[in-house]
Amino acid sequence: MSDFPFPGLNLAVTTPFDSNGRIAFDRLEDHLERYIAAGIPGFVLSSGTGMHVYLSREESDELVARGAKIIGGRARVIVQTSALLVEDVVARTRHAADCGAQGVMVLPPFFEGPTNDDDIVAFYSAVGEAGLPIIGYNVPGAVGVTITPELFRRLAEIPNFVTVKDSSGDLAAQADLIRTGLPTMNGADPLVPYALYAGAAGLIWGGANFAPKACAAVVEAAARGEWDRVRELWRALEPAMNLIWQGDYVQSVYAAAEMTGYGAGLPRRPLSALSAEKREVLKAALDGLIEAEAQS
Repeated sequence: MSDFPFPGLNLAVTTPFDSNGRIAFDRLEDHLERYIAAGIPGFVLSSGTGMHVYLSREESDELVARGAKIIGGRARVIVQTSALLVEDVVARTRHAADCGAQGVMVLPPFFEGPTNDDDIVAFYSAVGEAGLPIIGYNVPGAVGVTITPELFRRLAEIPNFVTVKDSSGDLAAQADLIRTGLPTMNGADPLVPYALYAGAAGLIWGGANFAPKACAAVVEAAARGEWDRVRELWRALEPAMNLIWQGDYVQSVYAAAEMTGYGAGLPRRPLSALSAEKREVLKAALDGLIEAEAQS
């Protein structure tokens, strides 16, 4: 697995917005630099946590171009290029390649899209023609398509199809994907240490936006096989990572990142800011992380 292109932590980074809900491009450099300084080795631009589905094509393209230029080879760049039209996905993927991205993350066809394996294989085959390594995205609850081990094996035969990010939240199902022997990435925040122990090849982690130093330390300890240290570090992260997975995910990540010093403004419409009551619960779950992220 040493040649796997997306090992370790890849941050599904938030997109900064101003008070009017526009992308705050003037803050993008400082935003990304904070995470680079925190030791983040990989970024997913225009991520789901970064509100990809609520960005226009033009906004996403500009975000990717500017973000990749700022990162400038100091960390790997993955771009989410999901869209309803196959042609749009291919065009977005080619744009990502032109910007220097190392790979793309792509949902299966969604919103009443095909559910049979042949059509899904055909879809990813078309995306593969754009030339970048592909991370398939398994999130059955949102898309209505499940990437099973059998489908994973078929997808892995497509040139440029590299891995699947599993955000099902089902550790047993993810273990089934891992047992194929094909590199599998975890995308479910509460499963991080367990997925790493089970053999996940890498992570795409939205919750790492609010605790990048602690999250990087977990992944580094796991890579060294220091599982007692992983468990110790995870105790501080677990309450918040479990909480955000229970609902209001994006709003919670934006609110928590603000509390720990990695604010990106408020999420844009149609999402609203987290309520005051839920913010108090979230702040309690963060506990010592607020101080730790500021000091470490």
